[in-house]
Amino acid sequence: MFLDLPEPELRAYRSSQSDPDDFDAFWVDTIDGARAHPLVVGVEQVDAGLTTVDVFDVRFGGYDGEEIAAWLRLPRGADGPLPAVVQFHGYGRGRGDAVESLLWASAGYAHFEMDTRGQGWSGSRGVTPDSGRTTPQMPGFVTRGVEHRSTYYYRRLFTDAVRAVEAARTLEAVDASRVAVLGISQGGGIALAVAGLVPDLAHVVARVPFLCDFPRASVVTDRMPFREIADYLAHFRERTEQVHETLSYFDGVNFAKRATAPATITAALMDPICPPSTVYAAYNAYAGPKRIHTWPYNAHEGGGVDDDLLSLRVLRDAFAAQDAVPSPLRSGM
Repeated sequence: MFLDLPEPELRAYRSSQSDPDDFDAFWVDTIDGARAHPLVVGVEQVDAGLTTVDVFDVRFGGYDGEEIAAWLRLPRGADGPLPAVVQFHGYGRGRGDAVESLLWASAGYAHFEMDTRGQGWSGSRGVTPDSGRTTPQMPGFVTRGVEHRSTYYYRRLFTDAVRAVEAARTLEAVDASRVAVLGISQGGGIALAVAGLVPDLAHVVARVPFLCDFPRASVVTDRMPFREIADYLAHFRERTEQVHETLSYFDGVNFAKRATAPATITAALMDPICPPSTVYAAYNAYAGPKRIHTWPYNAHEGGGVDDDLLSLRVLRDAFAAQDAVPSPLRSGM
């Protein structure tokens, strides 16, 4: 059933999320700190037993130079630098195994699949540990270190994601001027964060994105993972203002305001996990060219395979359009 605003109201909805004065300075300092460390630290081909796709185990320096794992998958026999899809994962999911997630390489693209630090217990396994000072939190990651922006879990994860794009762009197999980012749920929220932090992306695909419009999400849904915030604040009652201040530095709405790349965002109108108003909050704030596709009778699965088909179409068109335009990134490779 519909659990949120009617669709006409969704299209007009604007989040109440604050925009911190030092938001940009905070993220410049954070990313610059990561850039003080080596970027790509290892690329090793693995025998995945496949005949049409080559798989490489990539390690790169993420937040504070910490080693982050990724898979690079390439269509076997492809010529020249390829357009690349950098993928981020949903809550609880890691990069999985070498033989998983073959869609993008099968479509002819370089596929750079980032592991999710500390996650990997739901659906696909992970190998990258999380660091950082931990304090009392609800089970999960949404309140890990939430007492301050400097210690918050998503500071580390979003920085990893920015560095993943930078690492992909250094690889010989990748056309640095044609790099798109894509994610579902948490991965969609990460993609929006990257869109606000990384210039010159070919396209952004954020499917039923999580991590958007914390002020509303924390009070309109009783489902995890947003429920972690409510549970935390029900216990640490005196921290409400402090927690929401931290979250304002990590909200997809504030990253969307700074994004310039073309974006395709999807929302499901019966989604109790990422309510459609929270998705529309990011979409309506998005500063670059954008389109949204809604699935009226779906929940958090969104469009499923139809979202895959939609993503294939929009990225094919985006990469073709980008290829027709001379780029300093490409000429500098």
